[in-house]
Amino acid sequence: MIRILLAEDDQAMRTYLARALENAGYDVVAVDRGTQALPHLESDSFDLLLSDIVMPEMDGIELAQRCAKIAPATKVMFITGFAAVSLRASREAPQAKVLSKPFHLRDIVLEVQRMFGLSEHVQI
Repeated sequence: MIRILLAEDDQAMRTYLARALENAGYDVVAVDRGTQALPHLESDSFDLLLSDIVMPEMDGIELAQRCAKIAPATKVMFITGFAAVSLRASREAPQAKVLSKPFHLRDIVLEVQRMFGLSEHVQI
């Protein structure tokens, strides 16, 4: 089973994303900030880090950079509602996929499936 570490500071968005990904068959650990994600990366194994970019204490880009050192095999996908931040993410973490808000929950599940080469049949 694909394991996803979700870092999203907005509680409603975090809940919706986690539920959609779990309903699609993924194992999801959800936290509300990058500093809470780090201990999980250090002690556990994840296939994907799905992170908002703009968060308190540690932004998603710094989290992704630290993830690359701690768990280099972990793929990264960013979610953001800020176009300028999206450009920065593409520049500073070029291997990461960036998904801009707003998006449908189906879209994020499809993107995760594409990242892992899975069939694009979505159940949410």
